[in-house]
Amino acid sequence: MIFLDNAGTTKMFEQCLEVHKEFSCEDFFNPSAVSIKSMNVFKQISETEKLFLKKLGASEGNVLFTSCATESNNLAIKGSLRAGNLEYVFSCGEHPSVYNVAKQMELEGKIVHFVPLAKDGTVDLQKLESVLNERTRLISIMHVSNETGAINDLKKISTLKNKLCPKAIFHVDGVQAFMKIPFSLRGLAVDLYSFSAHKIHGPKGVAGLYVKNKNSLKELFQGGGQQYGLRSGTENVSGIMQFRKAVELIDVSANLEKVKNLKAIFNSGLAVPGIEVLDFGGSPYIECIKFAGVKGETMLHALEENGVVVGLGSACSSKKAGNRILENIGFSKEDIISTVRVSFNAYQSNEEMSLAAKIICETYKNIKERVTK
Repeated sequence: MIFLDNAGTTKMFEQCLEVHKEFSCEDFFNPSAVSIKSMNVFKQISETEKLFLKKLGASEGNVLFTSCATESNNLAIKGSLRAGNLEYVFSCGEHPSVYNVAKQMELEGKIVHFVPLAKDGTVDLQKLESVLNERTRLISIMHVSNETGAINDLKKISTLKNKLCPKAIFHVDGVQAFMKIPFSLRGLAVDLYSFSAHKIHGPKGVAGLYVKNKNSLKELFQGGGQQYGLRSGTENVSGIMQFRKAVELIDVSANLEKVKNLKAIFNSGLAVPGIEVLDFGGSPYIECIKFAGVKGETMLHALEENGVVVGLGSACSSKKAGNRILENIGFSKEDIISTVRVSFNAYQSNEEMSLAAKIICETYKNIKERVTK
């Protein structure tokens, strides 16, 4: 099987299994207890937090460990809500774990602005500027689009925030950026940043939320007061330490160059009329492919039978009709239903990319021939 849906999830590093065994069967102690062994586990978590702050390029703040990026995003948004005549700003390109929270806020009577996307898939900065004001409480805009790979300019958004609403909270869903593209939060006006383990070859069931200022956030549920009183509950020690192992094993710059090469090899093999690569010039890890005259879902199932796995966009919304992000960019419904998402990882081979492209071309030609008969 050649797996080309790495934006949905990634194969876990085998080294994480040993870490899981260590912190589940040996150093299994509760980090909130007061025994020496428990305090040593707590120390390990604290050291992991410092490592993640370094990887984020954050000069201040803390990292909360959550169960998934959906929880991180919900904690960031709902924990930032305040009473009063305040406004909340989101892009139309957000992941469902952000977008659906915003739609619920709108239903509850809060003032919510949805900023459209430009043709390249990034947030329309002019439209964003037009809705920001002194009443803006929260801005939530993702770093890298999980649908197109488009990269939003956090520096320009930070400049707008500092100019028009300096007291606002700026949240970034960084799931498709963390440990994939080089960046640093230092000097940016980012207050909250979400990221996830299973998108970077770590385990499912653990994620992170960077918090610049703990006072800007309120907890969503009450408990024992773990993690600075913002995320109560016994920490998933094994998951956190496996997450750390995945981060330690990744060389961001080297992987980026590897993926660029893999993508180039893959795309060069798609030389068949009717197959169009939709490259938005963002992260090389993600791209879309349009198959003229053939539904994307048809291609997805046929390719899986032939040993290639692709996606139909966000795994959290892939069973729903249409594609909100591509529609907002300006794609027709016909184009959208003919599109699949392809996403790479740095540990795949050149041979796999060549073979995947060949299988895709042959599968498309076979389907097209049957359709046109």
